[in-house]
Amino acid sequence: MASPFPGMDPYLEQATFWSEFHSRLIVAIADALAPSLLPQYYVAVETRTYIDGTTEELLVGIPDAVVLSTPAPAAPAKPETVGAGVATTVRPQSVILPMPLEVKERYLEIREAGSNAVIAVIEVLSPMNKQPGEGRRIHNAKRQTVLGSASHLVEIDLLRAYDPMAMHPIDTGAASTAQYRILVSRSEYRPRADLYKFSLREPIPEFPLPLKAPGEQVIVDLQPLVNGIYVRSGYGIRVDYQAPVPPPAPSAEEQAWVKELLHSR
Repeated sequence: MASPFPGMDPYLEQATFWSEFHSRLIVAIADALAPSLLPQYYVAVETRTYIDGTTEELLVGIPDAVVLSTPAPAAPAKPETVGAGVATTVRPQSVILPMPLEVKERYLEIREAGSNAVIAVIEVLSPMNKQPGEGRRIHNAKRQTVLGSASHLVEIDLLRAYDPMAMHPIDTGAASTAQYRILVSRSEYRPRADLYKFSLREPIPEFPLPLKAPGEQVIVDLQPLVNGIYVRSGYGIRVDYQAPVPPPAPSAEEQAWVKELLHSR
């Protein structure tokens, strides 16, 4: 069963599905690019790891990151004597402590065969990259490193929530319906970059992946990859389309469009 949405399905942005979808998309992009890149280049799936505190915001998009077992029943409290022969029972309160969480984020590097030089970096943003906190700080640091190098950068943002990554100008006004973004930063044109914006109503646009030689590139078509992931993952029988669109809420006009779209499903 195919997604009812022509482009990105906003229901996949909720925490229940996003982590799985993100992992599948990273691998799907790598597999789709390989035939066009070999033997001059290859695609490496890399992992960035860091430690952060577990807050409610941090765990968005990481379902089951922390599993709390059912606490064992507390031992009966022993009466304590207070004053002259007066007994009282002290009952402990159950609390949860903030624990460090190991965060692993996957991204792609296009490398030149032989030299292993990083030609391009492909990032698929997650909630942890975009929301304020350690994840965004670390992503920004890596982003600045790539932007200061000879490597190209492709940043795929399929999340409507949280502020976009830094760029200028950027339209975040209420009138803007293009909440998804794909950024292509060619090293030779910096600080200028190409921004592809699209909305719930539009298919995901194709975009170029720059390579080593000037003008050398391959075209990346994400839409069939996303469609394939949707079908293979069984999202058609797992997503509750009776529920409202996950936050942030669409505009009134888009909500009406979504309602009509899902009604005709």
